Amino acid sequence: MTNENQPQDLQEAKAQEDLDFEASLKELEQIVDRLEQGDIPLEEALDKFQKGIQLSRKLKQELDQADQLLFEVMKEDQGEDGADLEEKE
Repeated sequence: MTNENQPQDLQEAKAQEDLDFEASLKELEQIVDRLEQGDIPLEEALDKFQKGIQLSRKLKQELDQADQLLFEVMKEDQGEDGADLEEKE
């Protein structure tokens, strides 16, 4: 969803954020796959687990921010009161 009113560098920053999210998600999936195989040394498993937790927290934060942004946009679209959306929470 590119907005033609946004400056080019803002659009590029958003595209980079999207790439970062996708790359982090892919890395987390790879870590989970590796840990599920079970044939991994304990120290490597612990390192990967810690990295997975960090990625999971980062991704959750980004999703929460996106959710909040969508909520605000929908609230604006329905008017300032946003009564229908308030019930969602």
